[in-house]
Amino acid sequence: MAFRLTSDRPRLPRRHPGGLQPALPLGPGGRRRRTMRRSAAVLPAMFTLGNALCGFMAIFMASSTGLVTPLPFDWSPLTFAAAFIFLGMVFDALDGRIARLTHSTSDLGVQLDSMADMVSFGVAPAFIAVQLVLGQLAAAGSRLVPFLGASGKVDTYFGRLALIVALIYVACAALRLARFNLEVKSPNVSDHMHFKGLPSPGAAGTVASLVLLHEHILRHPTSVAWASQGAAVVMVVVMLLVAFAMVSRLRYVHVMNRYVRGRAPFTTLAKFVVVGLLLSISLQWSLAAGFVIYALTAPASEAYRRVMGRKPAVPPRGSGQDGPSDLDPPANRHVG
Repeated sequence: MAFRLTSDRPRLPRRHPGGLQPALPLGPGGRRRRTMRRSAAVLPAMFTLGNALCGFMAIFMASSTGLVTPLPFDWSPLTFAAAFIFLGMVFDALDGRIARLTHSTSDLGVQLDSMADMVSFGVAPAFIAVQLVLGQLAAAGSRLVPFLGASGKVDTYFGRLALIVALIYVACAALRLARFNLEVKSPNVSDHMHFKGLPSPGAAGTVASLVLLHEHILRHPTSVAWASQGAAVVMVVVMLLVAFAMVSRLRYVHVMNRYVRGRAPFTTLAKFVVVGLLLSISLQWSLAAGFVIYALTAPASEAYRRVMGRKPAVPPRGSGQDGPSDLDPPANRHVG
């Protein structure tokens, strides 16, 4: 009679090359939920990549100013370039909100968003501005590259100034985005009611709106030569100011979180209606005036406070007005 030896030790689960074998395979419902989570994570990243591609298209259109191919709507290449900047702003505003709705946020999404912003709101506006100035100078007979003119010839000081200002703008945009990623404290929307420094989309929108205005004046049948030249000079000066505003500590109101998010009072609704009617009168002038006024609100408030001798109001702890901000808090943006 044979006896089988047994052991009191519990049996361990079998191991396979990937680690412990799962007890039960995922059913159809588990696979469906996992697929839905992956789809939800991809959607915000697609919007962020759309922002980056808009920046590339803006650079491409700005570099095509010498083409003679007629474009749709009779727009100039610089007009299309500025329009792609605004389209990138739409993608940038939507990706974070989609990430919050789908609960698909991650640090990878933060870095992807910053790189897309650097292309669309840092490099592209500066390149468009330089192309506008060089085109203006070429129309006046000067076709020399700033600082790299042909031997024996001198390029214009305005072309050099525009290139230097564009370089300053790109550097300030990079510093602005890097500082924001380091300073953010909380993903709560209540902690992001103000900006510290002009946000990069606001700076890019200011430059792009002035480019649209310049092209509108240039193509207007009743415009004079000095009007387009003056618009180019104003654009370069404003671009330098918004570059410094990006790296400043001035407080800018977060328009979307403060006035659009949630329920708004009747007076706020009336203001948006008035703004919409003004845009319908003259889109180019209204956009330029709106972005320039927004860029000047924080310096004007700071100057008024210093002249009047008032101390800056310190919001109570947890009131949502003391944290750094950008168009969307990084932790609330998206997964890459």
